[in-house]
Amino acid sequence: QVQLVESGGGVVQPGGSLRLACPASGRPFSTYTLGWLRQAPGKARELVAAIVWSGGSTYYSDSVKGRFTITRDNAKNTVYLQMNSLKPEDTADYYCAAQSGGTYYAPQYFGYWGQGTQVTVSP
Repeated sequence: QVQLVESGGGVVQPGGSLRLACPASGRPFSTYTLGWLRQAPGKARELVAAIVWSGGSTYYSDSVKGRFTITRDNAKNTVYLQMNSLKPEDTADYYCAAQSGGTYYAPQYFGYWGQGTQVTVSP
């Protein structure tokens, strides 16, 4: 079991940056693959980024490659998402999520979710 609480969302102009953070509690943090997912109105849920337990391997969706960076600090039980060069199409609710028992880069494999934080990119 793991509990996740996102923070860092807000409103930003196109080209701006935000940094999301998600501290976790529960089972040992290092045993989970962690990710960030997002969902915008009328769109399917999308896995934006993920990072394995060691931090040595990451995944990014094509839409955010080169702009977003996911990192984790196991000592602080926290995963981060640095979002740069934000675009209006990045507007969505962002969720911190975790999976155990393997590493699969698809939304349905993340069984633990935070409450979400809203990101709005607008002029």
